[in-house]
Amino acid sequence: MADAAFPPGARNLPGAFVQLIPDIVLFTPNIVLFQYNPAKITRGLTPWNPFDTTTSAQGGAAPDVSPNPPDEKISFDLFLDAADPAQVDNPINIATGVASRIAAIKKLAKPSQGLIGDLVKSAASLVGKGGEIAHRPTVPITFLIFGPGLMLPVRLTSLSIEETMFTGLLYPIHAKVTVQLQVLTPNLFRCREGFLSDLAIACWNLNELQEDLLAVANLVNTGFDIAGLVQG
Repeated sequence: MADAAFPPGARNLPGAFVQLIPDIVLFTPNIVLFQYNPAKITRGLTPWNPFDTTTSAQGGAAPDVSPNPPDEKISFDLFLDAADPAQVDNPINIATGVASRIAAIKKLAKPSQGLIGDLVKSAASLVGKGGEIAHRPTVPITFLIFGPGLMLPVRLTSLSIEETMFTGLLYPIHAKVTVQLQVLTPNLFRCREGFLSDLAIACWNLNELQEDLLAVANLVNTGFDIAGLVQG
């Protein structure tokens, strides 16, 4: 299943999920490159509603007030295929199909102490030594990167995995992964400090700057369109 080419023959950049997880030593990256970029991405905005009864009852906000950015949700399907000719020589795919990719995607939704930290904790649990030290469970910030036009901090809110065809050891060969994401806006980090929070805010601001520039570009396009209508 190949990506749709635009322009024809061009090599697409792969999208990715990126987590930088505080680990036993510094940060451990959890990087999930999209094997195939999604053919469709759905994005939805829910602006703050000044006429909502729960908010208007608190002081009768003006109709043009918007204290926070709109809630933005993103959803799409990812397809995984261990039988892809480009992957036939990959020993991990030969042994476990697409199970390793699925495991990395599932990590996006789970509290984590880092890939190494989680591995140590799981191994300790096998011998009855897990859970001796209390840790506050947190889900690391995920960054959705879909080319230069879409780079945002997100939280995975829903994950559905459909596995089809299996290896002799019953690892999946094909999978369809449906993800739903909540975009993390700067106001959500008001009580958080640190490198990852600062990076998330910078990433969101950079995306906003690009959209502002594109809106200005559209104004220029509109000017050309109007000029064409007048001349026509």
